[in-house]
Amino acid sequence: MNLSHALLHALKNYGAGEVFGIPGDFALPFFRQIESSGILPLYTFSHEPGLGFAADAAGRYRGTLGVAVVTYGAGCLNMINAVANAYAEKSPLVVISGAPGAAEGELGLSLHHQVKHLDSQRLVMNEVTCAQCVLNDPQTAPAEIARVLRAARHLSRPVYIEFPRDQVEAEVTPVPDYQPPQSNAEAARAAAAETLLLLKHAENPALLLGVEIRRYALSDKVAKLAKLLRIPAVTSFMGRGILAETDAPLAGTYLGLAGDESVRKLIEHADGLLMLGVILSDTNFGVSKRKIDMRRAVVAFDAQVSINYHHYTDIYLPEFVDQLLAQAETIGSATPTSAHYQIGMPHDQQAITSRDVAVAVNDMFNQHGTMPISSDMGDCLFSALDIQHTELVAPGYYATMGPGVPAGLGLQIAAKQRTLILVGDGAFQMTGWELGNCRQLGVAPIVIVYNNKAWGMLKAFQGDTQYNDLDEWHFADMCEGLGGKGQRVQTRAQLGAALAAAQADETQFRLIEVMLSRTDLSRALSQFTNAIKANSVLGNDSSGQSS
Repeated sequence: MNLSHALLHALKNYGAGEVFGIPGDFALPFFRQIESSGILPLYTFSHEPGLGFAADAAGRYRGTLGVAVVTYGAGCLNMINAVANAYAEKSPLVVISGAPGAAEGELGLSLHHQVKHLDSQRLVMNEVTCAQCVLNDPQTAPAEIARVLRAARHLSRPVYIEFPRDQVEAEVTPVPDYQPPQSNAEAARAAAAETLLLLKHAENPALLLGVEIRRYALSDKVAKLAKLLRIPAVTSFMGRGILAETDAPLAGTYLGLAGDESVRKLIEHADGLLMLGVILSDTNFGVSKRKIDMRRAVVAFDAQVSINYHHYTDIYLPEFVDQLLAQAETIGSATPTSAHYQIGMPHDQQAITSRDVAVAVNDMFNQHGTMPISSDMGDCLFSALDIQHTELVAPGYYATMGPGVPAGLGLQIAAKQRTLILVGDGAFQMTGWELGNCRQLGVAPIVIVYNNKAWGMLKAFQGDTQYNDLDEWHFADMCEGLGGKGQRVQTRAQLGAALAAAQADETQFRLIEVMLSRTDLSRALSQFTNAIKANSVLGNDSSGQSS
């Protein structure tokens, strides 16, 4: 078979469900092979950042590979931020870039899209990917593809494949099949036994669940473990949405001082805390005055289990969870209770708050069932903490703006289920225009734009500035030209009616532009910013004010 087909078959065998791409001259030969072969469906977007967010979201949802194909230089380098987001948040995104052929590289001329030298792009991508290869030798290409894709699956981080356009039809052997990582089985058994002993002797044991559970498709097993142990289980901020498809009880989401007080006490007062797949970051832990006692904690993350001050290496999370299940017994004395979410938004003429949006969504979910959610960064994400627990894709750690809309499109393609997109007006200005691709992509999400005419989260830190204010863009009025329908709402009655109409219409995307006061903040964001200011996590500017 030719190298293009070998690569596409390997992507499919390693877990990819589709290819997201934006054509460009150096990638055109490969795009022709993608389309003509039909090995994986191809979905095209308008701008590389959105393309990367969409592919990332698809991989996150499935717990396998997301794939983005771009051209050399102007295409690939334009996607750097999306790849960095995937690296920081442990998502197995495969970036495939077309590249100049060998003869072009030998011309002695600088080629269009070239930055400094022909390897500049690869060197840049080295910083935001965990493995890289250049498919310039048909003899070694199959093994190189396998090496890189294994790294993406094993480490759950992005990888980079550079595909010179003169190699697209080179004859090669098939790519070796995927093989799961080999953990240190003896160490995994010992780590599980020590962990369970710690939990058994604890008076207040607890589980804190993070993103690696989704990345390695462990939801069912971890749900079984949580029910077996019968100890309180909560998600990290980054892990919001984990176990949503199971019947495991979750007490809520931990966000330190910014979160629910009862959830904070469960985690911070635990004398036996098992953290499964949790990224140790400031957004997950940095806004709490009380330190988690790491002497009484088990951290299973990045192929390592740390207990007290010693470490078990080469233990992948799937093997560790299997060993916990094999050795576990009931520890707690009562079935943990699940978090409760407010319902019953009044349909009156009161102005809308971000809290109202969450309650209105809960009402819709209660009547029609939950939907996967894609959220951008900002108050939309913090208000999502008040929405009924469901699948959620969001940049909770890397905290970039712009993923909301394109990630929602990628999420719907992967989930084959209508999605709800939560996005602020500032982020919508960046990537919201990808909604114009909905008809071509065959998706029809419900989009809620939180329009407070400001970069709201930044305004929360610096309320006395004007440069965080935005002009008023009438987003709802733009939807018809993009192939959807929009509605601007200002009262709770209008919001309830708009959501009902959007839910009933699956023929096109429906955008609800929710007009909010610039001073309106969700409960969680208010507490988050207050906690950060109090702890000076962001430091101070030259005037002594928090920034």
